[in-house]
Amino acid sequence: MKTICLYFEIHQIIHLKRYRCFDIGRDHYYYDDYENERTINEIAERSYIPALNTLIEMAKNSNGAFKVAVSLSGVGLEQLEMYAPTVIELLHQLNDTGCCEFLCEPYSHGLSSLANEECFREDVEAMRTKITQMFGKTPKVFRNSGLIYSNEIGSMVADMGFKGMLTEGAKHVLGWKSPHYLYHCAHNQKLKLLLRDYKLSDDISLRFSDSDWAEYPLFADKYIGWIADMPEEEQVINIFMELSSIGISQPLSSNILEFLKALPQCAKEKGITFSTPSEIISKLKSVDQIDVPYPMSWIDEERDTSCWLGNIMQREAFDKLYSVAERVHLCNDRRIKQDWSYMQASNNFRFMTTKNTGIDVNRGIYDSPFDAFTNYMNILGDFISRVNSLYPVDMESEELNSLITTIKNQGDEITLLNKEIAKLQAKLEKAQPKEAKKTTKKAKKAEEKAAVEEAPKKAKKTTKKKAE
Repeated sequence: MKTICLYFEIHQIIHLKRYRCFDIGRDHYYYDDYENERTINEIAERSYIPALNTLIEMAKNSNGAFKVAVSLSGVGLEQLEMYAPTVIELLHQLNDTGCCEFLCEPYSHGLSSLANEECFREDVEAMRTKITQMFGKTPKVFRNSGLIYSNEIGSMVADMGFKGMLTEGAKHVLGWKSPHYLYHCAHNQKLKLLLRDYKLSDDISLRFSDSDWAEYPLFADKYIGWIADMPEEEQVINIFMELSSIGISQPLSSNILEFLKALPQCAKEKGITFSTPSEIISKLKSVDQIDVPYPMSWIDEERDTSCWLGNIMQREAFDKLYSVAERVHLCNDRRIKQDWSYMQASNNFRFMTTKNTGIDVNRGIYDSPFDAFTNYMNILGDFISRVNSLYPVDMESEELNSLITTIKNQGDEITLLNKEIAKLQAKLEKAQPKEAKKTTKKAKKAEEKAAVEEAPKKAKKTTKKKAE
């Protein structure tokens, strides 16, 4: 039986303000609050709110048959909490239907998986904790920023305890293979991989309202018909896209919400179900490994990382940012930690791209990729000077390494102690009922013994009273 895995990403750009070289050392606030509030409210009204209301309606009307997966970036979630709390309420309502699985991704929506393992782990754990606290469920499936994946990244994700991961069904990786099966990581078989069907996904997110498209207009029954006509053994159809594509890339006037609402009924008529990533991973077996020696993503025709790191400016900014990664990891300054998350966001590097993909990149306040590079490097210069004021550049390497080792050892020790405490608590909980039973038995025996000892005395008293 075929099943559809429908997934939406929610991420929001943190807009940096115009920052001159003269501001370095004087102004430590880097953000355009007006633009952040304006854009998040516009996207919430045009996309997130109507799209989430539609998903909630679909879940309720299907009596649990419709399933969907959602992931949020931490920086996007912060803006929603600040400027668009209605979206947060709708996410809770969607969670309450029991038909939604929340995935985990890097908190910063950054590229740390390509640069620094320690930063990557910290970024992921921050988001996993946030999702658990907000929705009461610990994520079991992971998706990286831009669906970036490689064998090495998959191995790290598996070590962090995730059961599955979403990535791109790129042609140059799959070759003759189909994305409509469950695969596993080449370096760790425990990590299962769900591969995006980019054609079916882009038919909705990119082409739905294009009147020049050969398949325009696209109706739900036709779309489900394409899936039903696939070979019977191809059981998993992964449709992944940004939630903002509903309402922004594809305007609501195109009737895209009505298209979505009709999908569950059309799928039911063809015997096709909807499943969350965790359900697919638990029910199906992996058919083969996917070998990805070099990172791939879901961006542009190349499906690689060139949109973020394809030119000298991007690599210079990227290397400069992560040159202070170890020092940032050591510090406990909340402002620096927050700025670090915002500085890592992949959009900052995307604005610097010089690739000609035929699709315009919305660079916000920037006139060109060179303008974006200059502004970012000015901000990065001030940020690095703040980090260096806490941990100077001339600090001996041995001293810095000693600090890093001490903190790592302390972290490992705390983890071991927490595990030991958990084991002892479990033993105590098991032992308490047994002790209670033992105490009860002892008390009963004592009562019985006391009753036996008291019986002759009571008999004597009774006889004495009768004699009198």
